[in-house]
Amino acid sequence: MRLSLWSLVGLSIIVSACSSYAPPSDLAGVSADQLVARMGPPEMRRQVDGGTRLEFPRGRYGHHTWFVYLDAGGNAVRSEQVLTEKNFNLVIPDMDQDALRYLLGRPSETQMLGRSRGVIWRYRYENPFCQWFQVEIALDQKVRSAGYGLAPECERREIIIVP
Repeated sequence: MRLSLWSLVGLSIIVSACSSYAPPSDLAGVSADQLVARMGPPEMRRQVDGGTRLEFPRGRYGHHTWFVYLDAGGNAVRSEQVLTEKNFNLVIPDMDQDALRYLLGRPSETQMLGRSRGVIWRYRYENPFCQWFQVEIALDQKVRSAGYGLAPECERREIIIVP
């Protein structure tokens, strides 16, 4: 089988894009600059526990948000994928919107509620049920409710055929 030059170029782009999706499995000796060169600019930088946390949400329909923790010298020490049911279970009513953002990062999607009742933040995540996690935030910027729902691309659509 022979591959054309354009096929090879396309394949190399796909492979390089996949390699930068997640942080390296071994973070030993990886600097913040190397990490950004690999993953692109973080969506958020936060000062945490004497170091920095870089937040990397992966795409509008992405199912992952990576938090990479750097020490005071700017070297990566650990990473975690935070869109998990374990973290979703930490979301409780009256939680502040900023605390929610700190826990889960940027939502995949937001939707304003009618009659100025607040907003819904939705988080896609990897699961076998094609669901997402939804958080209703009231006007006082506190969590009103949270739970799982069926993502719209998975909803069953009925087709009615009229004879």
